[in-house]
Amino acid sequence: MGKQEDFVLRALEERDVRFVRLWFTDVLGALKSVAVAPAELEGAFEEGIGFDGSAIEGFARVFESDMLLKPDASTFQILPWRSGEGPATGRMFCDIEMPDNSPSYADPRHVLKRTLSRAADQGYTFYTHPEIEFYLFKELPSPGRKPVPVDRSGFFDHTAQSQGADFRREAIGMLEAMGISVEFSHHEGGPGQQEIDLRYADALSTADNIMTFRTVIREVALSQGIWASFMPKPFTDQPGSGMHTHVSLFDGDENAFFEAGSEYSLSPAARHFIAGVLAHAPEISVVTNQWVNSYKRMMVGSEAPSYVCWGHNNRSAMIRVPMYKPNKGQSTRVELRSLDAACNPYLAYAAVLAAGLKGIEGEYRLPREAEDDVWALSERERTALGIKPLPKSLNEAIAVAEESELLAETLGEQVFEFLLKNKRAEWDEYRGQVSAFERDRMLPVI
Repeated sequence: MGKQEDFVLRALEERDVRFVRLWFTDVLGALKSVAVAPAELEGAFEEGIGFDGSAIEGFARVFESDMLLKPDASTFQILPWRSGEGPATGRMFCDIEMPDNSPSYADPRHVLKRTLSRAADQGYTFYTHPEIEFYLFKELPSPGRKPVPVDRSGFFDHTAQSQGADFRREAIGMLEAMGISVEFSHHEGGPGQQEIDLRYADALSTADNIMTFRTVIREVALSQGIWASFMPKPFTDQPGSGMHTHVSLFDGDENAFFEAGSEYSLSPAARHFIAGVLAHAPEISVVTNQWVNSYKRMMVGSEAPSYVCWGHNNRSAMIRVPMYKPNKGQSTRVELRSLDAACNPYLAYAAVLAAGLKGIEGEYRLPREAEDDVWALSERERTALGIKPLPKSLNEAIAVAEESELLAETLGEQVFEFLLKNKRAEWDEYRGQVSAFERDRMLPVI
């Protein structure tokens, strides 16, 4: 065992940890957990903990169900919401392995690690900084009833005795207790809608942090008698919840996206990376926007992007190049605005990185910048500028993804096939539902 594993074993004894939760995610991004006693951890570090992978979405077929959880000691933390209830509970993220200790190709964390390894072979480290939006409701919405937000505040509102402000303060305290640094927090545009931005980190750490973030947010909400949701578009007439992510590549200690004196200080690598993400955006939408509800958020005229384009400080574009700060070349980055808050972060970041690397490898040419409000342009104007739409529904996203060599290669055969199979089933089930809109519109007149 290494130093990290030794540190964890000592911490278990010193902190009186009686339970350790081993966390991992299925292909759809749902967090899974197995609790083990501290005495089992030394063996888990060396050999892994066996479990039935066939019971987890997308992991294994029944005849190959034996799999192993291998804890990542570098992710060990004490769960702060358990610390006041007697003995402490720890947690670690796990990698999924087969019985011969080879990595499981159905493990989303491995999909991202494999793509990061490709970037590392080219000398790059991929950094990400997510801005995560979510709604707070007074209670878990009942079927057929509209959810009730905890407040009626708006963007950046400072309201006396605000439940949202109290919630954010407690949530940030828990996040920082778990080693997750928060950069900003504020009320978002919708009633009850919040935003908390995590600090820059390498993409694997960020993906782990997002999974922890969602759990912390839900735990804090339940402790306050309210309900938190990352649903992309819970209200027809209010903004959806996105996860705008700032991304950059570093070559050692140098920002590979920065070039002094160039337009917007973007290096050739940055321009090729943006071009790659733009070129492959429609085919990776099934990962970055994986739910049928995701495409309600991306309607024309909403806060979310609807078209494949980029612009300097243009918030209607899919990729925005933020204003450059003089003498801060290390902060040069691009903001991807299409991701929603309910995506699987491991698969989403893997797909974005793979598309960007493809652009660098193929020296993709960056298309013309979108200087105007893209939503205000006519269809003819957008066509003249070469601005194409993103998929308008999950069904369209599936159809484009099915033909994508990039996505199949990035996800691997098993994840690729399971994800598309699951999304087709979701679309078919949704397509067969009769909505309140149809009843309200048609019953009185037909």
